[in-house]
Amino acid sequence: MNQHRMTPLTESGLLTALSVVLALMAVYLPFIGFLLVLFWPLPLIVLVARHGLRWGLMAAAAAGVLMGLLLEPLLSLRLVIAYAPAGLLLGWAFAKGLSGVKAFLLTIAAAIAGQAASVGLLLLVTDVNPLTMQVELLQSSFDTSLQLYEGMGMSEDTLAKTRAEIEQGLQMLTYLFPLVFIIIGLLYGGVAYVTGGKILKRLGHNVPQFPPVHEWRLPQAFLYLFGFALVGLYWGGTRQIMWLYQISLNANALAIMAGLLQGLVLMHCLFRHFRVSLFLRIVFYVFIVMNPFLAQVVAMTGLIDMIFDYRQRFSARNQK
Repeated sequence: MNQHRMTPLTESGLLTALSVVLALMAVYLPFIGFLLVLFWPLPLIVLVARHGLRWGLMAAAAAGVLMGLLLEPLLSLRLVIAYAPAGLLLGWAFAKGLSGVKAFLLTIAAAIAGQAASVGLLLLVTDVNPLTMQVELLQSSFDTSLQLYEGMGMSEDTLAKTRAEIEQGLQMLTYLFPLVFIIIGLLYGGVAYVTGGKILKRLGHNVPQFPPVHEWRLPQAFLYLFGFALVGLYWGGTRQIMWLYQISLNANALAIMAGLLQGLVLMHCLFRHFRVSLFLRIVFYVFIVMNPFLAQVVAMTGLIDMIFDYRQRFSARNQK
C-alpha cells in the first residue's frame, strides 16, 4: 500500500485555515470566545515544530491577511501580534529540543511582549487604552449599583464610604496595569505550553518534560525583589514619587505571587509526604487562596523557603 506523506505546503494551508476558523469563532461566539482565543497559537506551534520557523511565519502572515478580509484589519493585526509570537517561539523551542523550563519561560516572555504590543498598537492607532476602558466600565457599573442602593434607602454615610473604597480600589487597579500583562502572559503561555505539548506528543514528537511540581524552586531574586519593593513603596508613598510607588507596587505584587506559588509547592510536598488525599489537598489550596491572611502567611513562607530550602533540609534530616 502506498503511504502518502502530507507536504509542508498542504499542512501549512490546513493549519492556517484552522487559525482563521478559531479567530472567527473567538470573535463571534459569545462567552466561549475568550477561551477559544487561548488556543489560537496551537496551529503555529504544530507547524513550526514539524516544519520550521519559516513555515510558521508564512502561516501567521497568511492567517492575518485572511482574517483582515473577514474581520476588521486592525482587529486581525492585533490578534496576530498578541498571540503569534508565543506560538512561533514555543514551536521553535520544541523543535530545538530546549528544556521544559526554558521553553516555558520563552513562551511567557513572548506572550507578555505580544499582549503589550497589541495594546500599544491600539493605543497608537485609536488613542484608546483598552485597560482604561475596562476600569471606566467597572466604574459605571459600580455607580449604577450605588444608585440602586440609594433608592433602596441606604444611608448617605455608608454610600460615601463605599464609593470612596471603590474609587480607591479602581485607582489601585490602574497602578497594577503592568502586572495585568504578566498575569495574562502566564495564562496564555501556560495554556499554549500544555496543549501544544500534548498535541505534539500525540503526533509522535518528543516534547521536553516540565519538572514535577515537588521539584519547583523559584529563584531567590523574588525575595530580594520583595525587599526592594517595600523600600520603594515607603519612599514613593511618603515622598509622593508616583512612578516609584507604581513600580514598587507591581514588584511587590509579583513577589507575593511568586512566594505564594513557592509556598503552595512546599505544602504540596508536605501533603505528598504525609499522603493526604487529593480532595483534602484541593480543599486546603482553595481555602488558602480565598483567605487573604493565610495567603499572605503562605506567601511569606514561600519567600523564605527560596533561601532556606526547607525541602532539602527535611530530606537531609530524614536520610540521617
